[in-house]
Amino acid sequence: MSTTLNKMSVTLGQKQYHIALTPEDIGEYVLLPGDPARSDIAAKYLDNAELKANNREHRTFTGHYKGIRVSVTSTGMGCPSATIAAEELINIGAKTLIRIGSSAALDPRVQIGDLMITIGAMKNEGTSRFYVPQGFPAVPDLELTSELIYTAREMTRGTDFSVYTGITSSDDAFYGETPEFLDKLRSYKVMNLDMESSALYTVAHLRGVRAATINGTSGNLTNAEVIYTKKNERLHDAWEKEIQIVLETIYRMEQRKAAESRRGRR
Repeated sequence: MSTTLNKMSVTLGQKQYHIALTPEDIGEYVLLPGDPARSDIAAKYLDNAELKANNREHRTFTGHYKGIRVSVTSTGMGCPSATIAAEELINIGAKTLIRIGSSAALDPRVQIGDLMITIGAMKNEGTSRFYVPQGFPAVPDLELTSELIYTAREMTRGTDFSVYTGITSSDDAFYGETPEFLDKLRSYKVMNLDMESSALYTVAHLRGVRAATINGTSGNLTNAEVIYTKKNERLHDAWEKEIQIVLETIYRMEQRKAAESRRGRR
């Protein structure tokens, strides 16, 4: 019999090593910003939000939105850190993980502050290869993403936010994205770049939970529209808007589940 340690089974349902959380600390729905400071922004929209843990890059609040228990845990930057957070959250009961991030656009139509929802991710990163072959797709949950798209379009109608959907390239090296590399992605009609979605989708699929991504646009690399040296006001507005959209998506998912349950009892 093998005595090799199984990290997941040893810590299942226990306090988790990196995120420092227990099953009692979180809801089944968890928002995943990268930046720990963005956890505080999301917490503003939750009733009775409590700081549950602040360990390494993982800052977690839990509260309620329209009666639904919701948590927000920052993942830090990149797939390795994001998958550690995802694995540990799933290990203590998370069922739905939604990345609320920022991302650079390649689609020339997309402007700073617009919202981009990922319908599939290209795995230009190494973390997913520990889990699945390179040819295995990285896709979000269909039902969750469809509701997210519908809600985003409804909640931005008549505003100066536009909503785009498309393929995201998840990359490991922020400064390794050369002009030649970006040209190749552009030829594939890739919408945008992030550093987490493909691995998040891979882990969620293997662990049997739902995942989706919505990103605020930080800049457009095709149009050379970037803001690196001062506060990006439009991006901050996009963070606020995407948090509102995700929370309302969660509420609608729960409403639909309750309606289906009632029909099933008839």
